[in-house]
Amino acid sequence: MRIQGTLLACLALAACTAGPDFLRPQPPAADRYLPAATDGSAAAAAAASAQQVELGHEIEGHWWQAFHSEAIDALVAEALARNPGLEAASATAQQAQELAAAAGGERLPQLDLGAGAGRQQYGHQFLGKVPEQPPFTYYAIGPRVGYTLDFAGGVARRVERQAALAEEARHRLDAAYLAVTGQAVLQAITLASAEAQIATAQAIVAQDQDNLRLVQRAFDEGSVPRADVLSARSQLAGDLTALPLLRQQGDQARHALAVVLGRAPADAPPGGVDLEHLVLPHSLPVSLPSELAHRRPDILAAEARLHAATSAFGVATANLYPQVQLSAAVAQQALRPEQLFDAGSSAWSLIAGLTQPVFDGGTRRAERRAAEAGLKASAADYQRTVLAAFGQVADVLTALAHDAEELDAQAQAQQAAASNLELARISYREGNAGVLQVLDAQRQYQQARLGYVRALAQRYIDTVQLFLALGGASADRPS
Repeated sequence: MRIQGTLLACLALAACTAGPDFLRPQPPAADRYLPAATDGSAAAAAAASAQQVELGHEIEGHWWQAFHSEAIDALVAEALARNPGLEAASATAQQAQELAAAAGGERLPQLDLGAGAGRQQYGHQFLGKVPEQPPFTYYAIGPRVGYTLDFAGGVARRVERQAALAEEARHRLDAAYLAVTGQAVLQAITLASAEAQIATAQAIVAQDQDNLRLVQRAFDEGSVPRADVLSARSQLAGDLTALPLLRQQGDQARHALAVVLGRAPADAPPGGVDLEHLVLPHSLPVSLPSELAHRRPDILAAEARLHAATSAFGVATANLYPQVQLSAAVAQQALRPEQLFDAGSSAWSLIAGLTQPVFDGGTRRAERRAAEAGLKASAADYQRTVLAAFGQVADVLTALAHDAEELDAQAQAQQAAASNLELARISYREGNAGVLQVLDAQRQYQQARLGYVRALAQRYIDTVQLFLALGGASADRPS
């Protein structure tokens, strides 16, 4: 009667599941990323080439296709097909999914088919008044069914936790997909920027060399002092120092691009992306902060970790309650193999077992407190991830605003230098200026051109960073 009462009490708790149910956390209340006075669209309104921020809109299609570059599309396609990191993330997500499926089997009864043979002898006290039996050999075969009565919800919480970990792995795969596409485009643009800057710097050096030859000739003729020659040499040497750094930046971008494409640096692509042929997106769809929290992979992964931590706390709580196991077996038993399936060889058993933790040195309660601390840490980590994402979007929006201002300033400087060069050439043709003045004007134009290229490349890079900070587009999720 006591056993029956205990089982009935356990069954009465069957409707309860240990630990709190997971509730999707609410992101910080915010309807914009920046104060109204410094909104990305307003801050750059004065710039003629400012990009238009469309708050509340979603990115359509693949985000990198906004640049309308076949070369970029080809690089991204190769990176997605060959990047080993993305392959590893895909395999890890598949592994987590299979582990979740395996954990789900704990909800169902477990059926085994067993067979065995052995030799046995019963003791005198076990048989009582029955005459002593000699040792005998026996044979048995039959199925066995086992089931854990999950009245405290421990099994359900373990299955739930494994499913949450599988979800986290899927979001990590999305993050890896986004990172690979982003790195492919960023390194391609960085390489194109370095190559454009190298070409401009080489043109500046060529102008310096022409200037030095003319000054040296004039010095040899006695028409200019030696100080002019030293000044020309100093200018040439100073401009030559820029080339090694630019070449190093180009080589690093080329090697990084090769790694993203799944190639060795020795097989790095020579280039292929031209800044002049890229199309800068004029309209920038920017999702609302509340939507960003439901689409950015790292935030969703943090949410899945919080779900797993909630389930782990439920598992630790369920371990404090009794564990009930039910089992049933049907077997054919005989002293000789040929008698196994006779009518008189059938045997069966039905067993119910209950295990109640009594004393374990405080292990289970310490595990529950540890799980509770882990739950709090996961909740704080989720909030930190959301705020960091908001901050990243805010930084890129302000960077784009400043990029527009700088690009307009560099464009004006380049136009002014071009006008000055044209006037110098006209003056030279009319005999009112020397060739050194023309070369100096050409050099100033090349310097202005170098600044413009840098500003243009930075604007493309910050545009890419915005797409990445927004989590890409729904079309970017791997299938």
